[in-house]
Amino acid sequence: RERMRIVVEESCPVRASFLLALLRDAGIAAELLDAHWSALTPGVFPLRLAVRTEDAARALRVLAEAGEA
Repeated sequence: RERMRIVVEESCPVRASFLLALLRDAGIAAELLDAHWSALTPGVFPLRLAVRTEDAARALRVLAEAGEA
């Protein structure tokens, strides 16, 4: 199983989806974690955006360049 690294924690599902799309558009495999918990208990459990460990630096750079990190 691949090792994943959390690059963003976000409480807004719309913004989390936008960040996910930014990463995927840049060719970075990304996953949104805890969507079910976040939906059941809004504001308690943030959504976590995870990428492969080897893609973490690039993902953070992509988000920073987009003004989102």
